[in-house]
Amino acid sequence: MSQQSQSSRQQPAPSAETPLERALDRNETVEETVKQSGAELFVINAVLKQEIPDHIQTGDVAQALEKTGELEGKIQESAADLAHVNELLEQEIGERADVERELAATKAALARAQAK
Repeated sequence: MSQQSQSSRQQPAPSAETPLERALDRNETVEETVKQSGAELFVINAVLKQEIPDHIQTGDVAQALEKTGELEGKIQESAADLAHVNELLEQEIGERADVERELAATKAALARAQAK
């Protein structure tokens, strides 16, 4: 058996999933993690604000509560941005699939025309 045929058999079969589809899957996972993190931060911040008396919510404590509120907003914005990116990826995947189908049809038509 030749070296080349051995090495080609040892390589895993290529995935049917495209790089864009893998990127979309990964982004969707990250989006979900970001959403969950934002929700958890919201709950933590709400509990802290409720449990810490107003007269103690001064100085560093007040600043920390304010920063967690700002961070919560940033996380929510990031989740929304990821959702938008995912929509764009889904659209691109659909467009590429359409182009690939058109290309296959064109190749088939060309092959039929050349066979005549």
